Amino acid sequence: MAQRIDYYNVAPDALDIIGKMDKHTQTTDIDRKLRELIRLRASQINGCALCLYMHNTAALKMGETEQRVYCISAWEECEFYTEAEKVALELTEHVTLIPTKRVPDQLYQRVRKHYDEKQYVDLVLIITQINTWNRIAIAMGHTPTEK
Repeated sequence: MAQRIDYYNVAPDALDIIGKMDKHTQTTDIDRKLRELIRLRASQINGCALCLYMHNTAALKMGETEQRVYCISAWEECEFYTEAEKVALELTEHVTLIPTKRVPDQLYQRVRKHYDEKQYVDLVLIITQINTWNRIAIAMGHTPTEK
């Protein structure tokens, strides 16, 4: 599918705002590799090929292992993700699928065992930010090109 609209040129002010939010999420004290795993998991759920390509590449470049990148869709079954990472990935799934999953109090409490108030907010912002990018890329027909 060809990209439908050059949305960066059509709505530069709006994309600048989204870009600033993206830059903010990169300054949080949430581990940068975990940020990429979160982005990967949400992009898998949403089926965003562009974001999957970008964040797989980014995670591997920053030193994330192939094993952890390739198994992210089955994170619950893997012992090589920490409990803190697992609860962040569970939160990712719940926020990404919020119409059906919501964020129950028990999940919130489990997340808070590993992350303080600010980190919880940062996790939610990272998750919602990648969901925004997924929706833009998919709606605009923006897919990766073969390298």
